[in-house]
Order: sequence, then C-alpha cells, then structure tokens
Amino acid sequence: MPYSTGYSIVKKLYEKGFTAYFAGGWVRDFLMDHPSDDIDIATDASVEDIQSIFPKTIPVGVNFGIVIVVEEGHQFEVATFRKDQGYKDGRRPIGVERADPEEDAKRRDFTINGMFYDPLNEKLYDFVKGQEDLKQKIVRAIGNPHERFLEDRLRMIRAVRYASRFHFSIENETLKAILDHAEALFPAVAIERVWNEFSKMSAFPNFDVALVTLHRLNLLPVIFPMLKEIPIEEIQRRVHILPSFPEDTPVIAKVLELFPSMTLEEKKDLCLYLKLSNHDRDFVSFYHHAQEILHLEKDRARSPFDWAHFYAHPFYPLSLKILATHLPLEERQTFLQKHHMQANALKIPIQKIQNKTPFITSEDLRREGIPNGKQMGTLLKEGERLAINESLDAPEKIIKRLKKSQWWPL
Repeated sequence: MPYSTGYSIVKKLYEKGFTAYFAGGWVRDFLMDHPSDDIDIATDASVEDIQSIFPKTIPVGVNFGIVIVVEEGHQFEVATFRKDQGYKDGRRPIGVERADPEEDAKRRDFTINGMFYDPLNEKLYDFVKGQEDLKQKIVRAIGNPHERFLEDRLRMIRAVRYASRFHFSIENETLKAILDHAEALFPAVAIERVWNEFSKMSAFPNFDVALVTLHRLNLLPVIFPMLKEIPIEEIQRRVHILPSFPEDTPVIAKVLELFPSMTLEEKKDLCLYLKLSNHDRDFVSFYHHAQEILHLEKDRARSPFDWAHFYAHPFYPLSLKILATHLPLEERQTFLQKHHMQANALKIPIQKIQNKTPFITSEDLRREGIPNGKQMGTLLKEGERLAINESLDAPEKIIKRLKKSQWWPL
C-alpha cells in the first residue's frame, strides 16, 4: 500500500508539471531487494506548490523545504530539491536554496543513501556512484567526509549503523574522518538523537558488532565516558551474548551488558543521562531486581508471597528469558522450567495480584471490629501474605489465621 500511495503522489506532482522521485533509504533498500515502506520523496515543487496540490499536509520543516503529505492514512516526507548554505551547531544548515537533483544528492550523507528512483518510468538516478558502493558493500561519505561529519556529527554513528546492518565495511577516508571527529560528537548532537540511532541499530542483527565498532572508532567512550579505559577485547566479551537475546528485548537491557558491575543507582543515573522514558526506567529497576533474586543461591529464602509478586510483574516473563541467555546452553531449559513450574503452582494468587483482586477486604475486617486506619492497612497486607504463604483460599480462613498472629489487636 505505501508504494502505490507514494507512486500516486509522484504521479500527481508529475501531472502538475513537476519532477518527483523516491529518495534515499527506500532506493537503497529497493536495489538490495529489502522490502521497505519508508518512502521519502524529493521534488522540484516548492512547499507552497505541494501544499496546494495535496489537501492534507503537515508543515514539519517548511524553512528547509520539507512537508509531510498524508495520503490514504500514510505519511510521506516530501522535500524540495535543495542545497545547504553551510551549517551551524554541527547539525543544522544555516539556510537552504533551490537546487537540481544532482546538487541535492551531493549534500546527502552516504553514497548508498544518495540515489533517486523515478517510479513512473522505473528509472534510477545515481549521481554519487551509490550503486557501485552497494555492489562493493561499502559505506562511503558523499564528497569530503570531514565536511559531511562537520555538517551533522550524528552521521558518524549512522555510518556504523549502516555498516553493521548490511555487513558493509566503512570506506577508509570515511573511517579516518570518524576517528578525527569522534571527540566532537558532543555537544553538537543531543543524547536523544544518539539514543534514537541505538534504537535503530538494535532493531537489526549485529548490534553487538555495532557496539564494538563504535568503541573501535572512539565513539562509544565519548557517549559513555566510563568505558574510556576498557579494552576492545573486554567490550567484545561483554556484548557477545546479545545475538541470543529475545527479539523484544528493550535497547537499554542490551546496552546494560556494557556495564556488568553497575549498581541500581548507577543504572538509574544512566537512564537519566540517556533521557529514557519512565517505562524504560521501570524496566531497568525490575530487571536489576530480577538479576539479584534469580541467582540460584538466593531463591531459597524467598517465600511464596515474594515469588507470587515477582511472577505477577509485567516485566517478569521477558526478564526471565533475557537472564536465561546468560546461562550455559545446557542449563537454560532447566532454569526456565523450574520457574515455569513454580509460577504455575502460584497461578491463583498471581492472577489475583495481576487483577488487583483483594484476598480479604476492609469490609471483612470491619465486620470483625477493626476500624479504618493504619492497623487496617497492616492487617490487609499481612492477610495477603498469610493467604499466599499458607494457601488460604477464603476470607474467613485468612481472618481466623490473622487472629492467631501478632498483628491482630488484643
């Protein structure tokens, strides 16, 4: 559907007298026979022209000739052919001016991303020898790599992302330019943009290779200064397990493999530094907790109450699968089966915890003469604990047991 809709957009622009091509990553993926729905369009139409042709548009970057066209529920970035008038901040162009397709191609990042495709005539336009580099499996900056990286320093990380994703090598001059400018990544690039690149890298195989390459090119120690003195061999050892991780592993869980000795507080600080979401921060806290309690020697002291709450947590299933990958292959199945059986034995209390169904209610306790207040809260919590630990399945049984405990008032 996105291809046919993108085709339709190009056709509408053509019928109005404009040139329009599919651009960048879609063209690269098309030539590599990789399916892609991420279609960007480049055209000689101005933003005003685009807005007049298409009824629904979003002005995301009008000053840079960029607008989102919404057609059939899909969004397409449509950009006017341009050349940039120098850069500031190591990120943003000072200004832009209209250009022809060849000039537009030469201001892009890498040759493999600098090609255009005309879907109407099924014709490729390659002004930067991107097709040749695709065949040679090379990531090469367009033109002078020093200039490309000074324009936008995030491109240094993108080079590693493309190389690791496609099993390409980084061309020598491009490689040298990254080594020359790695230290200048910050403050030009916001940490959120760096993390976005990590997320994209993590979505494909070889994230372990990407992290090792980032370290080899001095980018990883710039992003994480605590890794500055860590030798490349140790980085390789720390991340070698990543290909075994479940597909839905959060990026932060993979990155934490770089820091095996971090305390929970240090991990929380890392989340703040990376400006991660509350969801990711909550996962990190639970995952750390899971690492601590799933050591085989530590689970003996845990009660059914503790295990039930642990197993009821929404992050438990994934955390268990991730932690299982750290065990020798022959031990993983036994480890997983043990916890599956343990959780199955606690199925009823786990469901109650997940559904927030009380084991006893305040009304049950009021009927026994317990007034509202702190004591009521204590008895509700202890009632739940006794119910799970002693397999008590009815409020009257729980209350009977509570009356024999130290918590019941004399």
